[in-house]
Amino acid sequence: MSLLLSLRLCVVARTESRLAGSLLLPSPQPWHKFHAGPQLSSSSKELLMKLRRRTGFSFVNCKKALETCDGDLKQAEIWLHKQAQKEGWSKAAKLHGRKTKEGLIGLLQEENTAVLVEVNCETDFVSRNLKFQQLVQQVALGTMLHCQSIKDQLSTYSKPNWPGTQDLLALAFRELGLQGFLNSSELSGLPAGPDREGCLKDHLALAIGKLGENMTLKRAAWVKVPSGFYIGSYVHGAMHSPSLHNLVLGKYGALVICETSEQQVNLQDLGRRLGQHVVGMAPLSVGSLDDEPGGEAETKMLAQPYLLDPSITLGQYVQPQGVSVVDFVRFECGESEEAVEAE
Repeated sequence: MSLLLSLRLCVVARTESRLAGSLLLPSPQPWHKFHAGPQLSSSSKELLMKLRRRTGFSFVNCKKALETCDGDLKQAEIWLHKQAQKEGWSKAAKLHGRKTKEGLIGLLQEENTAVLVEVNCETDFVSRNLKFQQLVQQVALGTMLHCQSIKDQLSTYSKPNWPGTQDLLALAFRELGLQGFLNSSELSGLPAGPDREGCLKDHLALAIGKLGENMTLKRAAWVKVPSGFYIGSYVHGAMHSPSLHNLVLGKYGALVICETSEQQVNLQDLGRRLGQHVVGMAPLSVGSLDDEPGGEAETKMLAQPYLLDPSITLGQYVQPQGVSVVDFVRFECGESEEAVEAE
């Protein structure tokens, strides 16, 4: 009997001890507090989402930028781009020298002005990325602004009364500053635009940092024409820029400067066909209507078999249209430096 009583007393004592201990211990924290940091206010969340939409950077980087800049949205955006450029320049230095044979040709046309640019990357996969396409768009805009900033000599232009071929008229265009070319270093140094800070090379570094591939701003060409002239254009495999309706992207591009004797209603269609011919037949010079018809190896444009009807030459196609071909520019994405120099 005494043994049973002592066992009961022992159980009661242990129970009381546990109850007393549970009252002294702090209550367990809810599970969701385990990862919780400082809670963002609704206004801070709005700023964070706005910064992410504007810049495309990660949640963590945007949050850090806002904290660093005391919630100033504009300063946070500037801080993010500066940090990204630092990382981009560092990555660009590491990737320098890697071959860039892929990329895109960009064609931008506004009234009597057109530009053709080439931006290269390492893989076709990256060339289809929206951020890369936005870089091509920025390069085209920068080139267009450069072209428009050059002293306008169109009002003083008159056709030179020289004997000889159309090549002399093309030379006149270049001499008067109506047509120009930019190599890689010249293109990289152009301002990015009125609403963008820095040069195009800064935006190149930014894209390299984001996409992780070596990239190059290879070249650009621009053309301005006076009244009585027209710029035909064509891009092979064309796709339109998502944010700039008159920018066209592709792997091949051509501009063809034409002189028109009178106002033509079908100039756009005619200019496109001439551009197609330049892309497909890759001529090296315009030549003359007096040139003897050549075969497939012919390099003078007007003497070549017309791409869409090989039974006639391009000169025979153009002459009845009331149009004279003055000059052309042809870009092929990833072509060798030797081919670029020849063109």
